[in-house]
Amino acid sequence: MGNQFLANIREVDAIAHVLRCFENDDVAHVDGSVDPVRDREVVEMELVLADLDLVERRLERLSKRARSGEKEAQREVDALSRVRDVLAEGRPVRTLELSPDERKILKQYQLLTAKPTLYVVNVGEGDLPTGDNRHTLALRAALEGEGEVEIVAVCTALEAEIAELGPEEQLEFLSDAGLEETGLNRLIHAAYHLLGLITFFTSGENETRAWTVRLGSRAPAAAGSIHSDFERGFIRAETIGYDEFVETGSMKEARDRGKIRSEGKEYVVKDGDIILFRFNV
Repeated sequence: MGNQFLANIREVDAIAHVLRCFENDDVAHVDGSVDPVRDREVVEMELVLADLDLVERRLERLSKRARSGEKEAQREVDALSRVRDVLAEGRPVRTLELSPDERKILKQYQLLTAKPTLYVVNVGEGDLPTGDNRHTLALRAALEGEGEVEIVAVCTALEAEIAELGPEEQLEFLSDAGLEETGLNRLIHAAYHLLGLITFFTSGENETRAWTVRLGSRAPAAAGSIHSDFERGFIRAETIGYDEFVETGSMKEARDRGKIRSEGKEYVVKDGDIILFRFNV
């Protein structure tokens, strides 16, 4: 991998790694055989070596300051030394149990192997809906103890067919395959879960919009994701859950039936909430 490519990856919050887990003699594999455990290890080792190079260079620059007694430099050296030892063993940083202080120190480096990883396994149609086959089971076994990882199985050949269909035909096609939603949607859910994200909605006469916030966000912080003034002047959040909204059919009917709640600053926003923020600045 090129240095610029790796530099771009360092900017992301998580890494998605697509692995072939299907057999098909008509589709050649660059290494001559299907082995997702091997394929994953090849890429993982490149990331490990890139992190190791970065950490060793930083330790070299910090060592003199640490020896002179600078406490901040020594704390950084201690954290980086632990990371270096793990990387030198060929293991990703996410397998290392870090203290909150160490996480804070290491955050600035955007280490590639510290990032949560989503493994997207491309399986055959016959492996659905579970996606289990000998390749995916071997991969799951190899990933035990890997830290923050998720696995989602998709069949790209099937997804290509689904993309050509209308909404109603898609539902019928998915049902025949034993699936409730498309692989793309399952990929989105897995990514949100991995990153600890949820979605809430705002709805007015002109538009309805979805907003993404961290799981556990309180109402003022969610308001701030729309505009900083909303958080600064937060008064309350008029809220209804998505399922309740669908049941009532409209915000007016929901309000008439007393389904809309008035929540204060301590309210923790839930996935699917529909919110009207009241604020004053």
